[in-house]
Amino acid sequence: MKKLILFATMILAVSLTYGQNLQKGNLVGTHTINVTLQPGVTIEQFMEVFKSKVLPEYNKMDRDWKVYLVKSVRGNVKKDSFGLIHVVKSDQVRDKFYNADGSQTEAGKSIGEKFGPVMEELKKYGTYTSTWTDWVVQ
Repeated sequence: MKKLILFATMILAVSLTYGQNLQKGNLVGTHTINVTLQPGVTIEQFMEVFKSKVLPEYNKMDRDWKVYLVKSVRGNVKKDSFGLIHVVKSDQVRDKFYNADGSQTEAGKSIGEKFGPVMEELKKYGTYTSTWTDWVVQ
């Protein structure tokens, strides 16, 4: 019986994880990352730290905000470039952290302070900037 309950729980968790769809009103932010590496550091080392340290912090920010690291394979962005896709429940969730002009709200500044040590660690490997666009699902 315990095995059956565990199995059913695992199936439910997997179904919920992979069954997520974009809904009307969701915000999708697409970001292309431009990385500047420290001398002697490879993009693979930078991205490993990004995936293991920075991405988990992004995903702790708000339960209605999920960030995915992506890599280009074709299109208008150079192949093997990296980016981020932010999937946010709504404009209202984003607006908790960012003002209309792109500056941070008090909640955004508080999150930024929590990111400080993680970003300092990332700087040992390199820095990044991004160009971005926010989209709202219609």
